Amino acid sequence: MTPDWARLRSAAREVAVHAHAPYSGLRVGAAGLTADGQVVASCNVENASIGLTLCAECGVVSMLRSAGSSALVALSVVAGDGRPLSPCGRCRQILMDNGGPRMLVDAGEGAEPVTLGDLLPGAFDDATLALRRGERGGA
Repeated sequence: MTPDWARLRSAAREVAVHAHAPYSGLRVGAAGLTADGQVVASCNVENASIGLTLCAECGVVSMLRSAGSSALVALSVVAGDGRPLSPCGRCRQILMDNGGPRMLVDAGEGAEPVTLGDLLPGAFDDATLALRRGERGGA
């Protein structure tokens, strides 16, 4: 499935206007393409503690699961001005669990998308957990 990047960017821009960003002033929208062809989108929601802010990408994962889908194949993240953003480290890990290393991440118009695996090399994933299950003791 080849992502319609223009459609994903548009969906991300549309939802970014609904962001709640009174502390950073950075409105963010994200739109993901699911394995079954749905587009799910969300925006960031900040709060006074800053650390408990809900990133747009995390909202996309919630929408993904709420829609009954199981995997993302592509993601576009934009600032309120429509320019591309790269997911933060925390979001990259959450996306890894819900899209995998081959999930495509939009790098912006005219640029080749990158894989999530390239953005998060050596990711901690279910294979890592499987290797460690049942081990006892500490380092």
